[in-house]
Amino acid sequence: MLDEIMAALADEHRRELLVALSKHNPQAAVQTPEGVQLGDEQLEELQIEMCHNHLPRLEDAGFIEWQKKQDIVVKGPEFEQIEPVLEMFEENADELPVEWP
Repeated sequence: MLDEIMAALADEHRRELLVALSKHNPQAAVQTPEGVQLGDEQLEELQIEMCHNHLPRLEDAGFIEWQKKQDIVVKGPEFEQIEPVLEMFEENADELPVEWP
């Protein structure tokens, strides 16, 4: 399970979604990073990347359930496995060598 957790956290967009989901369940499936304005082309690329890469990966690991018709995600059956790791990173964000999330 540790490999799946680390793989899920390896990408910025997946981290942002998982952190948001830990705070508010459900979440929009495709989100733009807070404070970032994307042009139409960049937003379309993010949507494609989320729908064809990130959301399926998180769903396969069981961290989310993706309700495609409603375009939302909810905590999956394995979310409780990743939640303590998210909390640990959140609590120690100022000590991390990179910006969290």
